[in-house]
Amino acid sequence: MVLASAAAATDRSPTETAIKPAARSGYEPAYLWQSARGHLSLWWSARPVDDLIGDPGTRPALKQRLELAKNLRRFAVDALALPDNGSFTRFAQIDRPHVVWNVQAAPELSLEPLRWCFPVAGCVAYRGYYNEREAEAYAANLRAEGFDVQVAGVSAYSTLGWFADPLLSTFIGQPEPELAQLIFHELAHQVVWVPGDTRFNESFATAVERIGVERWLTHSAADPSMLADWLDRRDRRERIVSLLSETAGQLRAMYNQPISDEQKREGRRQAFTDLRVSFAMLREANPAFSAWDRWFAQPLGNANLMSVGLYHDLVPAFLNLYRAERESLPRFYAAMRALAALPPEARAARLAAATRME
Repeated sequence: MVLASAAAATDRSPTETAIKPAARSGYEPAYLWQSARGHLSLWWSARPVDDLIGDPGTRPALKQRLELAKNLRRFAVDALALPDNGSFTRFAQIDRPHVVWNVQAAPELSLEPLRWCFPVAGCVAYRGYYNEREAEAYAANLRAEGFDVQVAGVSAYSTLGWFADPLLSTFIGQPEPELAQLIFHELAHQVVWVPGDTRFNESFATAVERIGVERWLTHSAADPSMLADWLDRRDRRERIVSLLSETAGQLRAMYNQPISDEQKREGRRQAFTDLRVSFAMLREANPAFSAWDRWFAQPLGNANLMSVGLYHDLVPAFLNLYRAERESLPRFYAAMRALAALPPEARAARLAAATRME
């Protein structure tokens, strides 16, 4: 994800016709101050990875993770054609489980995301806070306005190359495949970025992370068994994403029907009940789906579906376009930059066609 993005295209799905909530300003001085203060605190506390690896006082376990991150960073440049800059060459230890907490919101009867617009950075479908209590307080205000809201802690973000984003204690200890996908995802944001189109940006980065992790685990991982384990987890995640996408499609169609709001509310309640039943059936058939128990145990609403969709809706289209470029990442990136330059409607039509490609 990105702490803040650039301005003014669209997050609208090609099939979504519901009224889009007006974007909100992020220019409040207090909010901008907490963003600047939070990021600068990371930047000032970060130390070069090589210095930490060479420091006798660095814990052996941390040295091992930093060595892995360094190798992943080099692989990202050499094998994935991702930017070779100062990102992920420094490490910062922080005293909280997440670096930021993202607030995401959608109207009660729509899957259109609420967006916030910021100076320089522009408009995004999430609003990040370095303090969980501040995030929850803002979320409470949105709920009072009638929005569906999700507050989610995240372990990393990108500044799109404006700063040298550091490795963080919030994610350095993740398993090797997850650490790889995080580094590849955040670096992918520096390759292609469409102002204001969160769904394009996050789905593109998710596609790149998927391509990159499979290449890493195939050719460079220390333990070859990691690939099979990761593929199993990926398949389960795709089953869940497909289930959520089906529910989102049903809700979009229902929200756009000429029926009363109360009928829509009842349809929404039934859709989420059916979703939980479908998940329970998956879990009964394969206990490994229990990894999703916590997600399904939370109160579910439009914001939850929307937040997953932003990262996954367009991944099949991007993977098809990658294959169309003969699985050459430099060619793929060039094609995606050209796609990003198209007007929103033309870009959406191209991606919709790509989804149907064989």
